[in-house]
Amino acid sequence: MRKLSAFVLIAAFSSTGLSMAQPARNYDDKGAPPFKVLKEGENPPLDANDNFVIGPKYVAAPERKPVEGVPQGKVTQFEFDSKETKLFNPGIARKVFGTVDPKNPKTLIVETHTIDYKRRVGVYVPAQYKEGTEAPFMVVHDGPGAAGGYKTILDNLIAQKRIPPIVLISLSNGGGDAQGHERGKEYDNMNGDFATYIEDEVLPRVEKNCKVKLTKDPEGRAAMGSSSGGSAALIMAWFRNDLYHRVLTTSGTFVNQAWPFDSKYPDGAWGFHETLIPKEPKKPIRIFISVGDKDLLNPNVMRDNMHDWVEANHRMAKVLKDKGYEYQYLFCRNSGHGIGNAQNQFLPHAFEWVWKGYGAKEGK
Repeated sequence: MRKLSAFVLIAAFSSTGLSMAQPARNYDDKGAPPFKVLKEGENPPLDANDNFVIGPKYVAAPERKPVEGVPQGKVTQFEFDSKETKLFNPGIARKVFGTVDPKNPKTLIVETHTIDYKRRVGVYVPAQYKEGTEAPFMVVHDGPGAAGGYKTILDNLIAQKRIPPIVLISLSNGGGDAQGHERGKEYDNMNGDFATYIEDEVLPRVEKNCKVKLTKDPEGRAAMGSSSGGSAALIMAWFRNDLYHRVLTTSGTFVNQAWPFDSKYPDGAWGFHETLIPKEPKKPIRIFISVGDKDLLNPNVMRDNMHDWVEANHRMAKVLKDKGYEYQYLFCRNSGHGIGNAQNQFLPHAFEWVWKGYGAKEGK
């Protein structure tokens, strides 16, 4: 009983977005992929597809500071009710974390109830956008604050022509976290439903409210997120590769949190590196992944050996390299879940890396 209570306590911390002290892992631990260790404040080369170590000290990226004379993008926010949508209506929530299914240790028994929720959306439109033209864009999960929070970075990168003049669309989740909550249903399940929801329910509202036209070209569409938002970004590109080709993740939850259980994908997002990427044909996905040396390790009751965020991202790097994907992987020392201190240094680089090559064939 004492052990179960401790596990439940860890789960409670995880589901509220907090984390207990996690063990620090070393970049040269057994089972880790080979890394190149960078100097303090250094980011990887833009033309590299490989694994890199940064930290333990970080230098704030200069692109985070406003520069006089740089054209200023515009940020708009709006919201809509789940009752106004066809998909993900109504939402779900749980009162307690749930218990391990005695017939299947890979999933939980969770009691849920339906909820109504508001979807908040923040949109950054660059000053360089020309009305009536199709804009490349990036969807960011767990918003809407990223639209304003990344504004200075985007203003600077676009002005320096290091990324195209992208529209950034940051949308909130439906509430809660992990199994039995709306956020978990949207982000962790292995299907294209949430990408379809964004296509049908979010993007038309963005175009109407912000007076922009968004590209249909998957090469001009990116998805970004942290934690389960990171797994959601890859899930969108994997299952709706007709819509998205570019992915940026931090502390990606490439672990087993899908719920309810789907026998076609019994390992949830852990299946990406276990079976899907190694065994399925290579997809046109360009992906940036990153993790902290103190990232999450088994923060729930399941103990299914599929809840180690560091191992999951290590495994992702290995299979992406073996399969010949365009990828870059950062292992961030002295950094926990979400790797905020490391992002302070590398995020502008990550934006530039993810968008590298866009429009090259068309001469855009």
